[in-house]
Amino acid sequence: MRIALDTNVLACAEGINGAKQREAALAVLRKLPQEFGVIPIQVLGELFNVLVRKARKTRREARDALLSWRDAFSVVETSPEVMLAAADLALDHQLGIWDAVILSASAQAGCRLLLSQDLQEGFTWAGVTVVDPFASQPHPLLHALLDERAE
Repeated sequence: MRIALDTNVLACAEGINGAKQREAALAVLRKLPQEFGVIPIQVLGELFNVLVRKARKTRREARDALLSWRDAFSVVETSPEVMLAAADLALDHQLGIWDAVILSASAQAGCRLLLSQDLQEGFTWAGVTVVDPFASQPHPLLHALLDERAE
């Protein structure tokens, strides 16, 4: 099962929202099989901005973080088809265009879940379901995958 990662999950793993959120994000990411994880390219761009603006990292530090995430998980590009589907998604469901690009790229990559705190938990589009990885009651698919990996 392929699982896409949204910007906020990586930002938490980088310590943007404090040590508790960082540990929670890293706990999820450590259990996620590397071959299952997918990062839409849009996420890396957004993460760069968050690291520079919010975390006050240098551009070099932010770039190094992107390279580390790129090395850890597959990165999927934004094709013209992904962008057009995202525009339709934004129109039909009143999503922001960049959130729609992330969801559209996740669907194009064959992901079953998109781990995100920003999008509506449980929203499903084109076979991709949005899941908050920090929810007190984790989504059954995510729970099963992470529990399986903990053994």
